Amino acid sequence: MRERGLGSSAEPYSPQRRTALVLTGIGTAGAYHAGVLRALHEAGVKLDVVAGRGVGVVGALFAAVDGGARLWDDRGFWRAHAVRGFYGWRPTLRVLVAALVVSVGIVLVPIAVVAAGLVVFPIDFVLKIIGIEASGGLVSQYVGFAERAFASTALPTWLPRLVLIVMGVTAGILLATSRSSGEDRRGQGPFWWRVVRAPLSAHSIVSHSWSVMWDLVRGAAQLREPEPAELGRRYVEMLSENLGQPGFRELVIGVHDVDGHRDLVFALVGADRRRDLMRRSTPEEIEARQAEVQDLGGVAGQHLTDALSGALAIPQLTEFHTIRFAPESHWRGEHHRIADRPSSLTRILEELARLDVTQILLVSASPDAAGPHTLKPVRLDALGRFGEYLQSSESAMVRDLAAQREEGRPRIFTIRPAHNPIGPFDFGGAFDARSHRHQTLDELLSRGYEDAYRQFIEPVVGASGDRVGQKKIRS
Repeated sequence: MRERGLGSSAEPYSPQRRTALVLTGIGTAGAYHAGVLRALHEAGVKLDVVAGRGVGVVGALFAAVDGGARLWDDRGFWRAHAVRGFYGWRPTLRVLVAALVVSVGIVLVPIAVVAAGLVVFPIDFVLKIIGIEASGGLVSQYVGFAERAFASTALPTWLPRLVLIVMGVTAGILLATSRSSGEDRRGQGPFWWRVVRAPLSAHSIVSHSWSVMWDLVRGAAQLREPEPAELGRRYVEMLSENLGQPGFRELVIGVHDVDGHRDLVFALVGADRRRDLMRRSTPEEIEARQAEVQDLGGVAGQHLTDALSGALAIPQLTEFHTIRFAPESHWRGEHHRIADRPSSLTRILEELARLDVTQILLVSASPDAAGPHTLKPVRLDALGRFGEYLQSSESAMVRDLAAQREEGRPRIFTIRPAHNPIGPFDFGGAFDARSHRHQTLDELLSRGYEDAYRQFIEPVVGASGDRVGQKKIRS
């Protein structure tokens, strides 16, 4: 097999060439991917391989088994109410914030008692002016209440006790939940750092992914949803048995191995290409491939759920996902921490080139480089700040990859929005300063649909004469 690298050639798009769809992004980018997938499906665009990193893995998993409609239909993945809870703040962090608020409130009680006098005295004065006087005098009653409240056996005694109780209970909860995902390995450092964990949780999006996938796999049968590991095995079996059939595509997933200091590629390809995944000229190269490439059609088939969880784990924002390799694998049963790495997109494109892909359709929800007079208000919220940097970094990476051109390398076609006000963590939508209105994920999905037609289907596929099955329905 001839090795290919990255880049674009001068050759036009052709439906006869081996084509791969690559979905890249984080969080809300998945809604944009769903819109693009819908347009490609309606236009009858032929795809041989689907690949993804980050949330793009979700779209790749559904597209590989002809289940893309589960992403965009009225009750699909990105229209469900559960989407608003993706990457929520970790419960222990919410408990800590609530404890701080309660403690501050308790400390402010004496100040509130004193501040009440600022209201009592004017009211008492007004009542006396109009000839109404409370029994014993309103001021006298307030003074008596204040004396009782500040007695040695009242607020000065109970307030510190209440604060101590709140902080003690909070500390107990934090210690009880301090067991991290990497607890199977010995930690290094002071024990109190175990309490400090990543602020966000990816559990909700991982769980929702498998729930929607189960609805697809089970069909009309009323069966109980199995554990994700079992469902992952069923998915691998279904895709393996149907590769080559209409609607079923080869699958490539990219994640980063923090402990192995390398990217991992999980791939499920046709039988005629499985051997090429590992074939290399020297023993050292073969060993390196065994450490990095996980063949889902073999022993690594049990790790599909790990691949998804790792792809949806965002470094520093969520906990790493821990994968336990099989004893007979290269890593001999070790536990490794895996997560997404935006730059792993380059590695995915390299693997696709090795799989004889000659055309790559790269989809990203990050807008292209902005020009003058396009500045927008700076995000002040924590997730907005993280999202701005992640979106900007991916935009630069996609632009650099698409700009590479060299003969003999796969041609890269890109689909990306000219403007996207919705950040990676804005699952409830975001305010668009340009249009001065709130935009939702439904609009982002529709934008992906329209961009696919405007940037690829009409100018590229249409120019090649391949418009079979196209239904140009805008929604």
